Amino acid sequence: TLQGPHSGIQLQAIIQQLFTVLRAPTSSVWAPSSCRTCAVVGNSGRLKGSGHGLQIDAHDWVLRMNRAKIAGFELDVGMRTTHHFMYPESAVNLRPGVHLVLVPFKPLDLQWVASAFSTGELTHTYIRVKQFIEADRNKVLILSPAFLKYIHDNWTQHHGRYPSTGFTALLFALHACQQVSVFGFGADSEGNWHHYWEKNRWSGAFRRTKVHDADIEFSIIERLAAEGRILFYE
Repeated sequence: TLQGPHSGIQLQAIIQQLFTVLRAPTSSVWAPSSCRTCAVVGNSGRLKGSGHGLQIDAHDWVLRMNRAKIAGFELDVGMRTTHHFMYPESAVNLRPGVHLVLVPFKPLDLQWVASAFSTGELTHTYIRVKQFIEADRNKVLILSPAFLKYIHDNWTQHHGRYPSTGFTALLFALHACQQVSVFGFGADSEGNWHHYWEKNRWSGAFRRTKVHDADIEFSIIERLAAEGRILFYE
């Protein structure tokens, strides 16, 4: 369930506003032929120097998340994106044709996406957020809070406050794609948790904050790879 004090009536009003502002994606979004192979591209520093770019771009779907950067890192992370997972506090503008996939942790997140495509009235959650977002409004997908709860209950089993955006994207791919390849998850070769675009390799707040349980999530990824359910690239 969404975190926060909103009543059911208020939530219904927010959802109604969403339907007014956003256009429904076409059914071809889920055509089996369009999502045979999926690359889930995490933001780990282990991508740096990997040379995985062409391999990533060869997939039908390429999933990225949060503040993932492409410019200057194409050899390692590729150039294509089909789905970009985010929440208000991690939002970035997207190129035309990319699906914005909202990961709603709280009712305010739903309000934000409606506002960011219309009035721009919501500029602050617990920090300042983008007033407007550049993205295709007819390609917006909103993950069901029930899906997030399913991951929290059945996969991460309440380790961490909630699953990370990257792990959520991976579970989305597992349910939507026939073959899932995973890049850029886990620590780099020296055991550091940081983003591939960061100069400071010791800046891995992801693991320190305890909002997500990075170790539990990574152990699940390793298990999925060992069982042959995903292809995991170092």
